[in-house]
Amino acid sequence: MGRNVNMYEDLKIGVLELQGDFAEHSAMLGRLGAHAVPIRSVEHLVGIDGVIIPGGESTTIGKLLRDWDILPTLKKMIADGLACFGTCAGCILMAKDVTGYDTLPRLGTMDVTVTRNAYGSQVDSFETDVLSEFWKGEKLHAINIRAPSIDAVGEGVQILASFGEKAVLVRENNMIACTFHPELTDDTRVHELYLEVVRESKNTEALKN
Repeated sequence: MGRNVNMYEDLKIGVLELQGDFAEHSAMLGRLGAHAVPIRSVEHLVGIDGVIIPGGESTTIGKLLRDWDILPTLKKMIADGLACFGTCAGCILMAKDVTGYDTLPRLGTMDVTVTRNAYGSQVDSFETDVLSEFWKGEKLHAINIRAPSIDAVGEGVQILASFGEKAVLVRENNMIACTFHPELTDDTRVHELYLEVVRESKNTEALKN
């Protein structure tokens, strides 16, 4: 996918700024010409074309989403077609099922089962290349920081990249999630893919109206 910043200048992408590496996502969006909109309250959700749930501490982000009353509105917006992209903790918060921690406050909008900290603690963080089915076997460099694993996917979930036998990048309709941190690399492909999903979702919504 070739980078063309003019393609995305009309898109307003909400970046959840409750905790985590939201600044890196905003910087990546800026590189691609899209407008990053900080999301710190439910009022900030008005007028956005998509939303990014960043990596960080899933328990902290989940509790803040609940306590600041963002969770129900955002969950409904995603269910109604708002394009959502979650990385690492964001992937956990999007998952319908979280092994051993099902009480975690979360969106639960994507038909996947995940395990938190699947590869160990912070000191076990690692970098590796993963194979992308979507990009015809090309590699993506994956930075894994207390990464979750995607252990099962529903029938409607497309696997876009894998590490061994585990899916690490998946899509379900208007949602994309990955277990690694593409925002910490110079590779824009995953964010470009997400912005294309945003565009598709916008066009679908326009047809409804």
